[in-house]
Amino acid sequence: MFSTDELCSLRWDPIGKVVEVIDQTLLPHTLRWCCLDSPAAFCRAISTMQVRGAPLIGITAAFGLATALTEDASDENLERASAALLATRPTAANLRWALEQITCEVQPLEPSRRASVALRKALALREEDVVNCERIGINGLQLLSALNKDTLNIMTHCNAGWLATVQWGTALAPIYKAHAHGMSVHVWVSETRPRNQGTNLTAWELHRAGVPCTIVTDNSCGQLIRQRKVDCVIVGSDRTAANGDVCNKVGTYLKALAARASNIPFYVALPESTIDWTCVSGEQIPIEHRDEAEVLSIGGLNSSGGYGELKLAAAHSKALNPAFDVTPADLVAALITEHGNFDACEKGLQRLRSLTSDQKPM
Repeated sequence: MFSTDELCSLRWDPIGKVVEVIDQTLLPHTLRWCCLDSPAAFCRAISTMQVRGAPLIGITAAFGLATALTEDASDENLERASAALLATRPTAANLRWALEQITCEVQPLEPSRRASVALRKALALREEDVVNCERIGINGLQLLSALNKDTLNIMTHCNAGWLATVQWGTALAPIYKAHAHGMSVHVWVSETRPRNQGTNLTAWELHRAGVPCTIVTDNSCGQLIRQRKVDCVIVGSDRTAANGDVCNKVGTYLKALAARASNIPFYVALPESTIDWTCVSGEQIPIEHRDEAEVLSIGGLNSSGGYGELKLAAAHSKALNPAFDVTPADLVAALITEHGNFDACEKGLQRLRSLTSDQKPM
């Protein structure tokens, strides 16, 4: 039986007064929690991808800023710590959003009150993320149920499960809900080179939850879609523009094109915090470029059970390593959010914005 009781990627230790996160760089071979007890530790965890996934990056940064304020709650350090955290990953919208949430809460206060208020806000954001992701799962389940398949074959890309949030996830939340409701579900997990988040994280998650899944090479996904072995594609988003363009892990765009060519729905699951209302289109989204070593080598266990890095390419080879790509809004069948399912276009997002504006206190 699937349960989220123990499926949590970030926890707060009120006794030690530290944040504990799963070191995702060690998965799927080793499950290890590590403590983040200084601003530098938070920055390092985000930049090295010990934590990753737009919602989790945001929550982690919120706790990081709260930690920085326990050391120095001055205006200067508030600005300095926020800038340091913001620089760790340039693409994920939730990072800036979460830092702004903390800053707006504490900036009017006397420095002596800032640390405690920042921590309280970070804890609230954490709980809010859990609730929002479960709502995404419920809303996405409506779309999956409407496909009316005896066995539903879903393709996903990268990792947008509870490892990318606090619990439930975004793209995987509807899958977990479908499985819990007794639907027969099978997931095609694309490996997601070069960091293999599909292989290392998504498949690991799904196995733990008892959801049937199969790892496939990235290059095989178009063929599986063309052969009608895929009923829908669901991915997450690191930043969504105001016109509905979606920025997600590189390789997402190719799946969207294949889905359109074969007339199957391509869904994107995301919390509202991932929408960048100041970004007119995907053309304005900064694309993070990571170290070429991620492409030129690969890590894993050898036959003796030891972990090591293996070089894949010839000496002196060069590589380009963009971490994300942009999928145009017209390729997206629906945006699955905590507020409901919306058309991926400016009008659809404005409808979402008007609904949420009505719910916020004046």
